[in-house]
Amino acid sequence: MTKKVHNYSAGPCILPAEVMQKAAEACIEFNGSGLSLLEMSHRSSAFVDVMEKARALVKELLHVPAGYQVLFLQGGASLGFYLSAMNFMKKDGKGAYVNTGTWAAGAIKEAKKLGKVEVLASSEDKNFSYIPKGYTIPSDADYLHLTTNNTIFGTQFHDIPSCPIPLISDMSSDIFSKTIDVSKFDLIYAGAQKNMGPAGSTVYIVKEDALGKTGRDIPSMLDLPLQISKDSMYNTPPVFPIYVAMLNLEWLKDFGGVPAIQKRNEAKAALLYGEVDRNPLFKGVVATEDRSLMNPTFVLNDEALTARWDKMWKEAGISGIAGHRSVGGYRASMYNALPLESVQVLVNCMKELEKGA
Repeated sequence: MTKKVHNYSAGPCILPAEVMQKAAEACIEFNGSGLSLLEMSHRSSAFVDVMEKARALVKELLHVPAGYQVLFLQGGASLGFYLSAMNFMKKDGKGAYVNTGTWAAGAIKEAKKLGKVEVLASSEDKNFSYIPKGYTIPSDADYLHLTTNNTIFGTQFHDIPSCPIPLISDMSSDIFSKTIDVSKFDLIYAGAQKNMGPAGSTVYIVKEDALGKTGRDIPSMLDLPLQISKDSMYNTPPVFPIYVAMLNLEWLKDFGGVPAIQKRNEAKAALLYGEVDRNPLFKGVVATEDRSLMNPTFVLNDEALTARWDKMWKEAGISGIAGHRSVGGYRASMYNALPLESVQVLVNCMKELEKGA
């Protein structure tokens, strides 16, 4: 029997077993068509139905208001850094950003290629271990950009600031993990490989009347109004990632939707953070009020225990909790499909290390 693996990978993410099974079957034959999903035309009615269902599920699960469009495009959130600025920053305008870590810094870097960028606040002074607060949002900026969850450092915006200008958010690592008010945002973008599916697709949720105001001549592949007019099919879409995202969103709907998964995510976080705070061998590295529900980060208080600890969690079938190479320590990414039972296995290992110390 294959040993159970408790998958804490930061991305590509864990997916529900039933989603993986259906996706695997579609690679052999899709819906009795005699064709693999991987070889059939993206213009076929069978795949057009997949695309439309995936977009409809995004709207349903997030209660997307009228006046917004949902797109599935390529390029990942790293392309979204540039695409978002290009579609919202006016010629001779400026974008406002909050720097909360590696991916926020990436968005800032790309926006600077298009125009002026004002960094309103940064947590770099404390190695991105908190979410900045109390900054003033300039009314003359074209938009404010936030990275809502920071996978590397383990921080998360739990309160979205009131914003007098268009608000853009990269939600790659916490979309569908908790309820959000989409109406607060003019653009949300998120790479699929955290809570949605395999890498290869990015979802964009955009307020349509916020577009077309930059005065720029935007390249076709980056032009959101053009992509909207073509129903996400200006070019060949990433068929398989979109199909798996559709399956995963169906699974989430059957689970009870975003409110139900949020409740489970909060229980997982409470269990792990509770042990980190209780156990004298471990220490959290993020301000308590800003801890991520998706990517808890922690360290050993005594590095001499590292070899014993690493051996222990690996033998328990735990995978993927080594911290990002840029920060070290440990990171237990707990995306939607990770069951509470897997978190208990990790907590039990932490207790066992304490007993033997």
